[in-house]
Amino acid sequence: MFNSIKLNSRLAAAAFGALAIGTAALSTSATAAPLPIFPFILPLPTEAAPPPVQSAPQVQEEERGAELPARLKRQIVAYPTREAPGTIIIDTPHTYLYYVLGGGQAIRYGIGVGREGFTWSGTQTITKKAEWPDWTPPPEMIARQPYLPRHMAGGPGNPLGARAMYLGGTVYRIHGTNAPETIGTHVSSGCLRLTNEDVTDLYSRVNVGTKVIVLPMTRADLGSTVR
Repeated sequence: MFNSIKLNSRLAAAAFGALAIGTAALSTSATAAPLPIFPFILPLPTEAAPPPVQSAPQVQEEERGAELPARLKRQIVAYPTREAPGTIIIDTPHTYLYYVLGGGQAIRYGIGVGREGFTWSGTQTITKKAEWPDWTPPPEMIARQPYLPRHMAGGPGNPLGARAMYLGGTVYRIHGTNAPETIGTHVSSGCLRLTNEDVTDLYSRVNVGTKVIVLPMTRADLGSTVR
C-alpha cells in the first residue's frame, strides 16, 4: 500500500510538472503572437492601398487678345456712297472694312491688310464662303516661306480663323484670325483679316456674288472716290 501511495505521488508530481511547462509555454506563445481561435480559417490577404489618383490638369482657358482700340471696333458710322447696300469697301490705308447699309450709313470693321509690297486694289466678288475653312497656302507663298504647312485643317489654330470669303479667282480672302492683335496693321500677304467675332458677323450679312471694292494704298483718304 505504501508503494501504491508513493507511485500515485510520483504520477501527480509528473502531471503537475507537465501542466506547469504547458502553462509556461502557452504564456510565452501568447506573448509572442496570439493563437487563432479557429486555426482552420485562413485570414484574408491584405491588399496594398491603391496609389492616390491624381486629378487631371485643368485646361487653361485660351488667352484673349488685347482689346481693340475704339476706332477698330465694329460700329455703325456715317458713310455716304453711291454704292448699293450690301457692297463691301476696303479702305486699305486706314485698315477699315465698310459694309454699306444705305441711307448714308455703313458698318465699319477694323481689319488687317497686306504688308508693304503685298497690297492690291480693284473690284472683285465673293465667289465662295466657308466656315472654319481649311488652309492651303498658294505656291507663291510657300516659295517665300518654305516652312509653311502644305495643308492645315480648319479650327481655332488655323490662320484663316472662323470664316472665310473668297474673292474671285484670286488667292485673296476676307477671313478671320487667331491673332487679333494684328488688326489695324499691315501684316498679311494680301488677304484681309478681321477678328473671329467680326468676320462671323460680316459672314452672316453677305452672300456669294457680293461686290467687294479694294481701295489702293495711298496717303489720301480715298473713300471719297466711291462716295
